[in-house]
Order: sequence, then C-alpha cells, then structure tokens
Amino acid sequence: MMQMDRKPVLEEYEKLIVRMNTPRVMIDNAGCVDATRIMIDSARNDGILLEAVQVLTDLNLSIKKGYVSSDGRWNMDVFHVTNLDGNKLTDDSIINCIEQSLGTIHRTRSKSIDGMTTLELTGTGRVGLLSEIFAVLSELNCDVVESKVWTHNGRIAAIIHLKDCDSGSPIEDAKKIDRIEARLRNVLKGDNDIRSAKTSVSLAVTHTERRLHQMMFADRDYDRTPIVTTHGRYSPLVSVQNCLEKAYSVVNVQCRDRPKLLFDVVCTLTDMQYVVFHATINTGEDGAYLEFYIRHIDGSPISSEAEKQRVIMCLKAAIERRAPEGVRLELFKPDKPGLLAQVTRTFRENAMNVTQAEISTTMGMALNIFYVTDAIGNPVDLKLVDSVMQGIGSGYLRVKELPLMYHQKTDSDEQNTSSSLGGSVLFSLGSLLRRNLYNLGLIKSFS
Repeated sequence: MMQMDRKPVLEEYEKLIVRMNTPRVMIDNAGCVDATRIMIDSARNDGILLEAVQVLTDLNLSIKKGYVSSDGRWNMDVFHVTNLDGNKLTDDSIINCIEQSLGTIHRTRSKSIDGMTTLELTGTGRVGLLSEIFAVLSELNCDVVESKVWTHNGRIAAIIHLKDCDSGSPIEDAKKIDRIEARLRNVLKGDNDIRSAKTSVSLAVTHTERRLHQMMFADRDYDRTPIVTTHGRYSPLVSVQNCLEKAYSVVNVQCRDRPKLLFDVVCTLTDMQYVVFHATINTGEDGAYLEFYIRHIDGSPISSEAEKQRVIMCLKAAIERRAPEGVRLELFKPDKPGLLAQVTRTFRENAMNVTQAEISTTMGMALNIFYVTDAIGNPVDLKLVDSVMQGIGSGYLRVKELPLMYHQKTDSDEQNTSSSLGGSVLFSLGSLLRRNLYNLGLIKSFS
C-alpha cells in the first residue's frame, strides 16, 4: 500500500526536476529598437552557453550584443540578435525553431549524418592538396556529399562525409576504408609531413565546426609559423588578466566583427576546460568587443604567465581559422562523379590556393564555396579568376564577394584612370568576370 502511495510522489518529483532543468526561453521584439532580444533562464550548466550560441549561429543569426551571468546555481543569458541582413526576426518559423531548440537545450545533440561515412584529415597545407585529396576519393569511387575544410598557419583540417558512388550507401567494407585512409595519408604526408599527417574514420557525432576547432587545436596550429602570408583582416587583440578579488581570470577580445565569432571563442574556451561565469558581448561598425570572466572547471583562475599566453594564442587561432582569406567563389552545378576533383584541379593548374572550402549537395545539385588566393597568400589576379571561370563554366562558377584589398585597388584605379579614359575606364566590361562583379555591386560603375 505504501509503495502505491509513493509512486505519484516520485512522479511529481521527477516532473519538478525536469522543469527545473528545462531552460525558460523568452523572445522579445519590442524591447530593442534594432534587434530581437532572446533571454534564456535555466539551472546552471557549464555547457549551456556554448549550446545556446551554437543553436543561434546554426540558424544563421548574428549576435550583436549579449550578457551572460551564472551566479550560484542559476544561469541567465541575454542575446540581441538579427538575421544576416541586420533586421529583427519576424519569421514565425524561425522564432518557433529558436524556442524549441533552446527549450530542449540540455537534451540537444548534434545532428547525425545518416547514411554516410565520415573522414577526418589533418596535415600540412600546400597548393593543390585539396585537388589531390578529391582526386584520390574520385579514383576510389567515393562520392563526396558534404565537406568543410579550414586552413591556418600552414595546417589543414577537413571533415568529409561520403558515400559509395555505385550503391549510394555508406562505405562499410573495412578493406576499402583502410585503402582510402592509406592513400589519403600518403597524400597528406607529401615530402615533409611524415609524422603529423592524420586520417581517420569518425564514428562520433560532433558538431562539424566544433570538431574542426578540436582537430586544429590538437594539431597545435596556434603554435606554428604560417607558410603563406595573410593580410590579417581579422587579427584579434586578446588579453588575459586575473581579478584577484573574485578569483576570476578576465579575457578581453577585440577584433573585426564577423558571423560566428562568439561561437568560435566560446567553443575554444569550453574545449580548453574553462567555464564562463560572466560575459559581455558588444559589436558595432568599429568592431567586436568581448569580455569573459572564466575559471578552470575546478574553480581556480589561470595560475601562470605561460598559461595566459597559451590562452591568448589559442583564442587568436580560433578567430583566424574561420576568417576568410581570398576571393570567394561559388559553384552551383549539377552534381556528377569527379566534379570536385575537376574543379579543384583547375584551381591547382592555375596556382590558386584554396584557404577554405564548404561542400554540400542537395537534390542532385552541388553548391560549393571556395576561398582562393595565389600560392603565397596574396590576392589572386582577377584575370586568372576570369580564366578559371571560363574553364569550369561561366554559368556555374561566380565571384560572390571580394576582400577589402580589391575594393581599395578598384578605387585607386578609378582615381588614376578616370581623367584620361572617361566612360571607357571599365576596360574589361566585356569580360564575364567584370560583368559579374559590376552586377553584384562589388566594383563601381565608371560611366
């Protein structure tokens, strides 16, 4: 009889625990003039900040301001967000998705890549490496469905999701997997990377971009000398000081704002086993300013100068990894076996270095994004880009955006030539590349 009486009490207790551990999400479009305010109120959990930021960035939202406070056993996060166009959120489907995702954040898991085999690669970057990797996969009858590739300080990390070309199924044959790994390891080794080149088949389900950060961190890219030069548009200023009164270490980050900046910083602090207790995020036209009050998981602050310097180096690397270097090219073309190998081979033959890549395939169409520079990290010649576009197919490959240096050069050219050439200054208007740039608003009209 007593057992029957206790059962409803236990059920109510379990419900109470669930309610206490379920974040309360409030979305307010009236309290802020130029952004939507999202408030997350929950029981304290060391990983909740990263999970919340991950949800918002995966929805392509821009975090303009933020306040984080974790006192005692309770946590309050407030974010001011916009869409990528800088507008408030008005789409009910997006708002509902935010409420559902953040409301179940303690039970959220990274999405599974079903029906695909996942490869992880790290090694020394070089011109043409991506072409060699995709050529090997094409030769071994592997269909690349999705992939992300980052480079930093002369290192490369890639996550590749693939299927067998013939069956459309994941590759489960152990001998074939061993053959793929061995071939790719030889490609990554090249002539001088015998020890650090790594290939593996991943069985764990981890957020792709967090995993790329982890791979490059494990590869110690933060402690390596760059092989190619970069122009440092996103070079951050990072400082670490100890607040002895409160036993916190205070991390300050100042840099140019960009999408997913907060995710990259919080992800790195979390994976370095630090807990964020308080934070302030503020962004504007003059840049992003982030401040974090952190401790080790055991509750202690940073204890040595060497550890401070390591945190500074790792945060700088995390910010720079995703910062795009070079011209952004977008390929939208019907997918076919060997397409990636063909496109990246064209880049290699024209001495273009791919600094970042994002590969996806939907409904039989390939949407691939590449950032390219010349072999030593300098801006690639636009005439060369024009030639590559013609070779791959002008209707399929287009320039999406140009780095600041191209705009500066265009402005300089305008001043130097407008007086003598008048309305004909846009001398290559007839070329496909210039016409695309003009239509996209990436260069000015000289007429």
